[in-house]
Amino acid sequence: MELKTRVMLVEDEATAREILGFYLGTLFDEVLVAKDGKEGLETFLSHQPIDLILTDIRMPHMNGLEMIEAIKKHQEDQKFIVVSAHKEEELLLRSINLRVIGYFVKPLNIDTVMEILQKAKAEVLREKEKLLQNPARITLNATYVYDTNGGLLYHTDGTLIPLSKKELLLLQALLQHKGKILPVSTCKTLLWGDEEVSDATFRTLMKRLRDKISADDFILSRKGQGYIIA
Repeated sequence: MELKTRVMLVEDEATAREILGFYLGTLFDEVLVAKDGKEGLETFLSHQPIDLILTDIRMPHMNGLEMIEAIKKHQEDQKFIVVSAHKEEELLLRSINLRVIGYFVKPLNIDTVMEILQKAKAEVLREKEKLLQNPARITLNATYVYDTNGGLLYHTDGTLIPLSKKELLLLQALLQHKGKILPVSTCKTLLWGDEEVSDATFRTLMKRLRDKISADDFILSRKGQGYIIA
């Protein structure tokens, strides 16, 4: 199975954006581009999962570190490489605290850029291969697998599908009853216990989960009965 890789470049300088975009395109299958931190955050939220994000620090609207902090609230283990100027040592130290895996210093040295990008890609692919070799994974269909050890949902190309706590609990409830129709009332009890929760709240949660697997939805709805993973 061919493993696909997706990266995002967040850079407000046109020249640096063009150079980095070109070299990213020689290594990775898909390259997304944003011109500032605000656009980068919006792109991340609408194009998850993303294997690697390269970002400048000094940008309008939202700087790179603010964007990283915002993204990590949604995806704690997201990988980043930071691009910065020599004089931004304090910000670089702050990026280390955010567990950034590497950085480029402007003006860009292409040999250094390619070396770091190749290492980052190799790390991404190793993690994807490790996932696919995991005997605890459940193949849900041709597009998605579930790791029972980590409680993680992945695309079969190895990319992680980020789920909220409630979305994960709902998926696990359906998987525990795989092949059986799970009534809405049972789902609500499993997720919220004795707490009173409206059907509208549950439907919103279900829609959020199914939107994240819309490329090949494996959850079936049985009108008036409930939901099932066949």
